[in-house]
Amino acid sequence: MDTQINTSHKNPAFARYAWAVLVFNLLVILVGTVVRATGSGAGCGQHWPTCKGEIIPVAPNLHTIIEFTHRAVSGLDGLLVLALVAGAFLLYPRGHYIRRAAPVVLLLTIVEALLGAVLVKRGYVENNASVERAVAMSVHLCTTFFLLFSLALTAWYASGKARVRLFAQGSVSGALGLAFLAMLVLGVSGAITALGDTLFPARSHEEVMRLAEAANAPFLLKLRVWHPYIAGSVGLYLILIAGLVAHLRPSTESRRWGSMLGWIFLCEILIGLTNVWLRAPVAMQVIHLMFADFTWVALCLLAYSASMDGVVHVEDIVFSPGIEKEAMVVQKVVEPTGPATWRDYLNLTKPRVISLLLFTTLTAAFVAAHGWPGLGLFVALFVGGYCSAGAANAFNMVIDRDIDAKMSRTAKRPTVTATIPANQALGFALVMALASFFTLWLGTNLLAAMLSLCGLVFYVVIYTLLLKRRTVQNIVIGGAAGCFPPLVGWAAVTGDLKGALAWYLFAIIFVWTPAHFWALALLIKDQYAAVGVPMLPAVVGDKRTVTQIILYAVITVGVSLLPVAQGLAGGLYAVPAVALGAMLVQQSWKLRRGADRLSALKAYKYSMLYLALLFLALAVDARFGSG
Repeated sequence: MDTQINTSHKNPAFARYAWAVLVFNLLVILVGTVVRATGSGAGCGQHWPTCKGEIIPVAPNLHTIIEFTHRAVSGLDGLLVLALVAGAFLLYPRGHYIRRAAPVVLLLTIVEALLGAVLVKRGYVENNASVERAVAMSVHLCTTFFLLFSLALTAWYASGKARVRLFAQGSVSGALGLAFLAMLVLGVSGAITALGDTLFPARSHEEVMRLAEAANAPFLLKLRVWHPYIAGSVGLYLILIAGLVAHLRPSTESRRWGSMLGWIFLCEILIGLTNVWLRAPVAMQVIHLMFADFTWVALCLLAYSASMDGVVHVEDIVFSPGIEKEAMVVQKVVEPTGPATWRDYLNLTKPRVISLLLFTTLTAAFVAAHGWPGLGLFVALFVGGYCSAGAANAFNMVIDRDIDAKMSRTAKRPTVTATIPANQALGFALVMALASFFTLWLGTNLLAAMLSLCGLVFYVVIYTLLLKRRTVQNIVIGGAAGCFPPLVGWAAVTGDLKGALAWYLFAIIFVWTPAHFWALALLIKDQYAAVGVPMLPAVVGDKRTVTQIILYAVITVGVSLLPVAQGLAGGLYAVPAVALGAMLVQQSWKLRRGADRLSALKAYKYSMLYLALLFLALAVDARFGSG
């Protein structure tokens, strides 16, 4: 009945007006950005609502014109919002949700105007670099975001869309809520950073870094160094959520806005880098903020499309083992088959898979430190690395429940048997991802935390959601997710990725992964074929797969010797690298005689041993060798 009330009263003209008011508000925000970027906030003095004591300034200078223009468009926006609220109550019946959303728009518009008055009256404009100004600006920005949120919701309802239930989505609600919080944090850091760009202009990025690292540097300068890492981390999380929500709430709307959110934020990152390179000119600051607002609005519309009545909740679908995907049972609440234990949650993280990833992380830290990296850093890497990989694996189990139920190797996973319902597994994965990020940030540095999150997002979104079921190159490209652990270990020690050896470690795992995984795929190619996953052996057959395994094994050996050729490693690494590589090629070559189960299993197991011993040799060489 609620949905009928919401969708049976459509007014296309008013819907267009509501969206136009949203667009006009974005214009008002951009004019406000010009005011801040040009230092025109004091263009009307400390007078409000008048400008220098006049309703319309006489003989104004440029700063006065800019500030007065902002006030004029803000005043016009107030009138448009009043008309929006009046239309919502006149054109839509009692009980329609637009009548709840529209008054919030008016309230926040009034709050915005009052906050603007506070900024002017207290002198938090022009060259004021106080903490109080930064706090007031942050509150102003958060209110602006909430205003856009309510405007988008009003336009959504005006368009006849179904009721939105943001807090009735299980773990998806938590994931979206965290995305909104992350965007607020990013917006605040961006606003304060932009203020620093305006008040403390620099001739180059290097000068910015030098000034920010000074002991007596203002906090506005120090935050300029942090903002790119915050932006990268938040962007990665948004891409993760966009992919997950589009999968778990499969509708045309959610897929459209999930894709839009990802592409808009990628553009935002490129614009941000350009902004840094050009030393933050006014035009680039305006464009940068414009795309930040676009990102926020896209996130709002993704949340609405995922939370409206009638959208399927994929995590509430039960896939019975052995049953085809079409024969699914849908329930409102998934009933576990038995109480979950700590072992079930441990299995959700795939601990055997994680062990090798952790080993490459920790040995990379030993290499970067030329020995023991310190107990605190070691523990942070171990805990943070485990949580990150465990979260990625838990996300994978939630996404792949349909095919896991039809493969004997995976049919007993806790998400398939519903020992841990998918909604709970999703929440567990989110908590693990957060624990990983903050453990690595606090225990090492923000770069290491961001790199670990990058590996998680690459595995979940690029490999699991985009590539795994679409192309035989899934593991070649998607396998890059497993290359991030050594970068995390390296960055945790050095705070950067300037060393060429760090990227050689990345490259070794990248070219090693296909040979390693395809050996496993030979063992279960029939199961992959049955569920429609195009793993190489299931598509091209054993012979061509073995040829590819041998090729990648040879390439792996070549790449593993590059550190020696570059003088970055010595004999303690070179000798084991050659011996281990020769054995890797030999094990791969044996598959030409016949890719029987025993030979494939031996090749698969040796490939894991090869990588572990290779990284161990490099760590030993870094500590005791002369390379």
